[in-house]
Amino acid sequence: MESAFIGGPQAEDMDIHDERIPTATFATCLDSMPQPCVDLVVEYEGGIVLTRRQNEPAKGEWFWPGSRLYKGERLDDAAPRIAAEELGLTSVETERLGVSEHFWDTSSVDGVDTRHTVPVVYRVVPDDGAKITLDDQHDAYRVVTEPPADANRYVLEYFDRFDIGQ
Repeated sequence: MESAFIGGPQAEDMDIHDERIPTATFATCLDSMPQPCVDLVVEYEGGIVLTRRQNEPAKGEWFWPGSRLYKGERLDDAAPRIAAEELGLTSVETERLGVSEHFWDTSSVDGVDTRHTVPVVYRVVPDDGAKITLDDQHDAYRVVTEPPADANRYVLEYFDRFDIGQ
């Protein structure tokens, strides 16, 4: 049997859908399936960047910068996009570290009580002299060399699994 992927559409043939998803549609998706995401482990000023989130899940917690993957977007293109959008870092080198799973008991959408995300994790190294400028999803950042005492379990997981700060 021939693979369904042979001769099928490639990312370069597909439009990237970065538009905002209507809330009701997004809620249905979050309530019924995992959400593919990209998380960033950013090496900066001798440490690793954690950002304080302004939205659920993990609102108010120090966490990895990250966002959803757009339909039609290649994973390797998502990492620099997210670095630019969330941190203002427009020139970065990236390396794919691996994949994780996050299970949340909160969500950013009314009527959806839980969330399941599947982040592909990237190491990001900005150009020398780059300065971080946060978007409105974060109210602060800090640079750490080890996980903080109050770290989210997924922050701890990445430090351990991906040998961060070692």
